[in-house]
Amino acid sequence: MQESCQLISEAKTLKAGKPIHDLLMQGFLAGAYLSLAGAASTMIAFNLLANPDTFGLGRLVAGIIFPCGLILVVLAGAELFTGNTMMTLPLAQRRITLYAMLRNWGVVYFANFAGAITLAYLIFQSGQLKIPPTLNEFGGTGYDLLGGVAIVTAAIKCNFTFWEAFLLGVFCNWLVCLAVYMSIAIKDTAGKILAMFFPIWTFVAAGYEHSIANMYFIPVGLFAAQCPELMSAAQQITSSEVLSKLTWENFFVANLLPVTLGNMLAGSVFVALVYGYAHRKRA
Repeated sequence: MQESCQLISEAKTLKAGKPIHDLLMQGFLAGAYLSLAGAASTMIAFNLLANPDTFGLGRLVAGIIFPCGLILVVLAGAELFTGNTMMTLPLAQRRITLYAMLRNWGVVYFANFAGAITLAYLIFQSGQLKIPPTLNEFGGTGYDLLGGVAIVTAAIKCNFTFWEAFLLGVFCNWLVCLAVYMSIAIKDTAGKILAMFFPIWTFVAAGYEHSIANMYFIPVGLFAAQCPELMSAAQQITSSEVLSKLTWENFFVANLLPVTLGNMLAGSVFVALVYGYAHRKRA
């Protein structure tokens, strides 16, 4: 673990010096990668998620697919805000400046948002949310159930209190940053994938909140809610009171803001600074 701490510090130090255009392109890719994983996880589990009796199983199944997003970010190379919250480690070691860290966070966060919301809109435009059109023949609860589940997922995320969303964000990025932390010292690709897979699977199955993933999940639900047939399917799954909270204002204020703060606390303090201090004491 001491080697992981040193490698994380070195990797985050390099990120602090990247040109802005590189951060923008790689940040856009990271938002897109998580969105593609999010779309796939919803597709594979939507019928389970729509039924209260199988909801937990649906989270378990969705969690099998979603780790692909972080795997692509790490192995293919991209800039993800939640992982970059660990830049507090080289900051504490005086290897980078506060300005360099905040510059990276701001640019990457914006680029992640651009990538995620672009993919949300394109997936909505693709018509994917309007399948399967013959669901009722197989015992489903409504036409266009995939889109209905996308709407309900987004609406539920907008129904948390500020404190709830904050804590769910803490739990999530604690696991995400541990996944990156454990994987960085592993040399072989299979080992890296396994190190990342289980923590990400855990956070998805548990229902924790990831700010960048929510930049896809909530906007795609907001886009889908403009279609009467998709909203009709959503109304068969949950109440109108829950659905009424699905607004752009609640996306930013009730979810994205507190979740982002929770993600920042977990990665910057509970992983980066705690492990950095622990290994400093042993030196």
